[in-house]
Amino acid sequence: MVMAPSVSLPPWLRQLYPFTPASWITPRGARMSVVDEGPRAKEAVLLLHGNPTWSFFYRDLILALRGEMRCVAPDHVGMGLSDKPERYDYTLAGRIADAEALVDALGLECIHLLLHDWGGAIGCGVAVRRPERIGRIVLLNTAAFRSALIPPSIALCRTRFPGTALVRGLNAFAGPAVRMAMHRRRLSADERRGYLFPYDSWAHRVAVNAFVKDIPLAPEHVSYRTLRAVEDGLPALRSHPVRVVWGGRDFCFHDAFLARWREILPEAEVTRLPDVGHYVLDDGGPEAVALCRRGVIGR
Repeated sequence: MVMAPSVSLPPWLRQLYPFTPASWITPRGARMSVVDEGPRAKEAVLLLHGNPTWSFFYRDLILALRGEMRCVAPDHVGMGLSDKPERYDYTLAGRIADAEALVDALGLECIHLLLHDWGGAIGCGVAVRRPERIGRIVLLNTAAFRSALIPPSIALCRTRFPGTALVRGLNAFAGPAVRMAMHRRRLSADERRGYLFPYDSWAHRVAVNAFVKDIPLAPEHVSYRTLRAVEDGLPALRSHPVRVVWGGRDFCFHDAFLARWREILPEAEVTRLPDVGHYVLDDGGPEAVALCRRGVIGR
């Protein structure tokens, strides 16, 4: 991989996101931006974001971990500082394949997973396919199983009309999230700008829209079979140390999802932060970062 800024970042953003990402070309030919910090070891924590965030979500945790553990935080294609092609395999299967290929390209032999939002389905997809490489797992308000529970606002965004016009034209998915995903505190103006920086036009919101559309609610959906296979493989992860750090005031991944995780991974160590929203690391601050660090390092 080539270490180079993926795009020119303004000074205010570099203050919050002080990394120089690598550029890696996926097997499908798109440039993926990858934060790769810490010792160049074959053991690393793979931090996978969901929608509509990017590796910016993990900035404080990377700073807390990189002195002890290699941190690999990609921006999924179409997201963050990665290329945003209009046509790409923006399905769950495509996302899992990209993440798996990245792990291979980096020569990683032991992977600890830190997963948030739709990153849970992607990361668990890698885990059930490569269980021999997986170490510890940390889950943050996520799901990797089928569910019909979806907020009305997200259901609206899944429609062709007016959903696509709302998400791509008015930024009505990423824009409201910077407020709706917080409860304990408010993001600063620059933090909000940071989350929205990559999604400044119709063209640059292509994958935000595709991610919403890729939520499989019915068997005929293109990603339903993939998600079912991931779900079926989850019990095999019971042999791995799992920590769950859960925001109790999440409007999307609420406590019903946490209850399902308790069923699937009954030995998981669970910490529920009752007044924290969906953006767990921002809203939970140092408390959430410390819990995640212990989950990754194991002490």
